[in-house]
Amino acid sequence: MEFERRKRLAALEEKLGYSFRDISLLDTAMTHTSYVKGDGRARAHNERLEFLGDAVLELCVSERLYRRFADFDEGGMTRLRAQTVCEGALYEVAKSLGLGEALLLGRGEDHSGGRDKPSILSDALEALIGALYIDGGMESARRFIMGFIDGSVEAALAGGALKDYKTMLQEYVQQRHMGPIAYRLAGASGPDHSKVFTMEVSIAGVPSGAGEGHTKQEAGQRAARAALGAFGLLD
Repeated sequence: MEFERRKRLAALEEKLGYSFRDISLLDTAMTHTSYVKGDGRARAHNERLEFLGDAVLELCVSERLYRRFADFDEGGMTRLRAQTVCEGALYEVAKSLGLGEALLLGRGEDHSGGRDKPSILSDALEALIGALYIDGGMESARRFIMGFIDGSVEAALAGGALKDYKTMLQEYVQQRHMGPIAYRLAGASGPDHSKVFTMEVSIAGVPSGAGEGHTKQEAGQRAARAALGAFGLLD
């Protein structure tokens, strides 16, 4: 392995806080298929490790959601997992690690901005997880995943999965026959171009949560989130 390549991989190891026993695994994880197929090089690329890492990631995330959200049903956990491990979420993690700088890309892919493509970086992150699993076992892979997954879960809940708070609350209440859910506008403040609405949610007539937002829908979702938190369903 060339000195500059080894130096770049060592910098990535430092960011990971992990030293590979077999550095060729990390090298392969950071080798995009375009570098091999497009330029005709006879070496391994990261698709097989990506396949493995995807499975390891899904298992670890599933276990984390199962333990953290004890009262979520299968549907709620499935939706949250999908948002947590979606391409956009993995891309943000990969960017924070600087994986683009460590990738080997074909000339065409490199010139077209491949080092910052969400699909390439998210795949590289999964390949990295696969490499960690092969090199250090499940605990090494899990330790790495646990280092970022709670942040990804929170981002999913606050962003892409926000639309599911009402659904999550509805499912929780219906399963336990707790009574009807009602949302009401409790207030509005601010100028017309930047109003802040306050919504309250009640269950069987009992106030259970309140939330604010720049739309009634957003405020309602935050009210549902507050109710879920009051029931101990969210950390």
